[in-house]
Amino acid sequence: MKKYLIAGLLTWLPLAITVWVLLWVQGLLDGVFRMLLKVAGVVLPAGAAEGLSQLGAWPGVGVLVMLVLMLATGMFVTNIFGQWWLRQWDALMSRIPIVKSIYSSVKQVSDTLFSSNGNAFREAVLVPYPHAGSWTIAFVTGKPGGEVASQLGEEHVSLYVPTTPNPTSGFFLMMPRSSVRPLQMSVDEALKYIISMGVVTPPAGHAHGPEEADPNPVG
Repeated sequence: MKKYLIAGLLTWLPLAITVWVLLWVQGLLDGVFRMLLKVAGVVLPAGAAEGLSQLGAWPGVGVLVMLVLMLATGMFVTNIFGQWWLRQWDALMSRIPIVKSIYSSVKQVSDTLFSSNGNAFREAVLVPYPHAGSWTIAFVTGKPGGEVASQLGEEHVSLYVPTTPNPTSGFFLMMPRSSVRPLQMSVDEALKYIISMGVVTPPAGHAHGPEEADPNPVG
């Protein structure tokens, strides 16, 4: 009986968690959409506001509207006219006290992470952490710059070491490039390995331990 219950649980648990996450995202986007409808209802005529309120009662409409909005925004900002408006918006946000610090920081991080030309989170590596003789997986986020680079002297790499099983929290480290060992596994495979606490291993031939790691440093 216990064996069958565990087998049934392992069968349904991934699906249940997937559905729960999707419903949570849908609820979040629907909530944002309803908030926007309330703001629009204040400035629009009464008849239009009533129609918008009925639109907000349909589940899933917020997800569709947000996807269309992001697609339209992306199409707009990728042309010359949209680029000009985007520069004006950035200039406006950079003049507002307090807001400019948050906006500029988030923009720099998002541009670095999601830029197709960037190197952040494109490579998984092995690093000695938290002490010599023990190893963990980290992701290369770039290189130290400015005063930090001049103080370190030897060439270093910037690393993000995620925690298990929640990879959204972790540690930022700077290590000598010679201490970092590259991995052949993809970033997705490395994330699965971390989240599963080493249970879900990458396919044979993709991963290797410290003893089998490539002796050549990253880069």
